[in-house]
Amino acid sequence: MKAKLDILALVLGFIGLVGTVTITALPTWRVSAFIGANIVVMEDLWEGLWMNCWRQANIRMQCKMYESMLILPPELQAARGLTCVSIILVVLALLITGFGSRKSNCCDDNIRSKNTILALGGCLYLLSFLTTIIPVSWVGSTVISNFYNPLVLEGRKRELGSALFIGWATSGILLITGIIVLFSYNKHRAKDEDPYYTGTPLVPLRNPSQYGSDYLKRTPSTSHKNHQYV
Repeated sequence: MKAKLDILALVLGFIGLVGTVTITALPTWRVSAFIGANIVVMEDLWEGLWMNCWRQANIRMQCKMYESMLILPPELQAARGLTCVSIILVVLALLITGFGSRKSNCCDDNIRSKNTILALGGCLYLLSFLTTIIPVSWVGSTVISNFYNPLVLEGRKRELGSALFIGWATSGILLITGIIVLFSYNKHRAKDEDPYYTGTPLVPLRNPSQYGSDYLKRTPSTSHKNHQYV
């Protein structure tokens, strides 16, 4: 059962890695909103973490990298750093849980060390969940609040892009992966570890003369002999 949980965690972790890389690269965090009678609906505008893209009518879509990070709103600036940290955390979690699996030769057959490695990998998955869902939810909340804000011009209002939905799904996968890894750790820690086991095999004591030890034969004392005649 534990081997199946390890494989499931690795598969979900790889899916989470693909998801974090995807949302970091996609330019569809915020897309143009088609509202109002005077808005040109033939124009598409995408805004991402690294570039923005636009297309009019049948013209091919053109993308341009941001010339400066300071021109981005605070939520997109924070999303840049947090998504990059999330990618690093997922990669580390994948490597650590891979070393801590039963099929790995890491730590030989030391179950206690492997369980510790699994616990560390599960914590990294939970951290990657936080660093993924925080920027995605922050950007989504800002888009929704600006959309319903009457003070914001209709031409500057945006809608939720596909990258946000992928980010929320990826966050759920990372959370489930971390829970699976920690559940596997808690389930087998008490079973596989014995706190009274020191790792040194016990040698049964057979014939003392076989181990080269000198034993003195017990002889009765002289006082014991004298007391027998009293």
